[in-house]
Amino acid sequence: MIQYMSAREAAEKWSISQRRVSILCSESRIPNVAMLGNMWLIPRNAEKPVDARMKRNTAFEQSKVHPFVKWAGGKGQLLTVLKANLPHGLGTTITKYAEPFVGGGALLFSLLSEYVFEEVYINDNNKELINAFSVIKSNCENLLLKLESFQNEYEKLDSDAQQLYYYEKRDEFNNIPLNNNTSLNKASLFIFLNKTCFNGLYRVNKSGKFNVPAGKYKNPLICDKENIVNISKKLQNVILHSCDYHDVENFADKNTFVYFDPPYRPLNITSAFTSYTENQFNDSDQIELAKFYKHLSNKGVKVLLSNSDPHNFNFEDNFFDDLYAEFDIQRITAVRMINSKADKRGNVTELLIKNY
Repeated sequence: MIQYMSAREAAEKWSISQRRVSILCSESRIPNVAMLGNMWLIPRNAEKPVDARMKRNTAFEQSKVHPFVKWAGGKGQLLTVLKANLPHGLGTTITKYAEPFVGGGALLFSLLSEYVFEEVYINDNNKELINAFSVIKSNCENLLLKLESFQNEYEKLDSDAQQLYYYEKRDEFNNIPLNNNTSLNKASLFIFLNKTCFNGLYRVNKSGKFNVPAGKYKNPLICDKENIVNISKKLQNVILHSCDYHDVENFADKNTFVYFDPPYRPLNITSAFTSYTENQFNDSDQIELAKFYKHLSNKGVKVLLSNSDPHNFNFEDNFFDDLYAEFDIQRITAVRMINSKADKRGNVTELLIKNY
């Protein structure tokens, strides 16, 4: 006589969601299942099906994606180190991924190029950035048409005319309010400005106006068509938010890996960077984030966090060492690439803090 367990019991046994168990049953992936009313019954000796969605495969890796904007503090150069510090079980027992400060999304895109998670959540306080993600996800074709137009118009101009063109687009971007009717225009301008502004920065003044001057590029790639098309495909099942990072608590559970890449604590007064948004992230905010990190850790969530290392300028400054004393703190080498003066760019150490 076959002994059965409920979908909830199977979910707990296999460390996946109850919804995923129901999907496996409906797809006949679990032998000898039965139904009682609207409830699935699973044989107690049934083994967890191999999730084909989590397998790496050649076709999937051929559509690798990378960030569509340059972002101060981006993690492209640190991907090898970050991936060496991922939790065990990623893609098997860990089926959900979240980035509450997604920024350029270097790690996000790297993981989406290798795994298909059951659920993915990204958030950023920068509404213009999340709007660009959203338009790529839902209106990719029209976005590409606009970017191709910018590319063609920009390339025909000499350097002086390109400067004027840039400032016209910057004024247009700053004067258009972000709403459902303007989302496409705002996203296209956002990407254009990122590709043509000085050093690829995104910075706003206290009034929330984008104020980065024009860069000097001969042939910037404004319309990266193949990458944007592939990003659009991978974002279809990604949840997008632009709100307070605490919102991720509604998403995160014991099957979730969360990567925090918050605004870094300035190493000194002169390194303080005018914010990506009109809001600042001070020491009180860093302390609050550490409390939330511990809260998620206590829930069984796997958590990794990056931040600056105060020891670069003051070896006695143990701000983060004290905040995260109970966790694994690693110091890794990074190159500070975004600075107005080339001689100020160079190697520094950064912190990686994980609870696993």
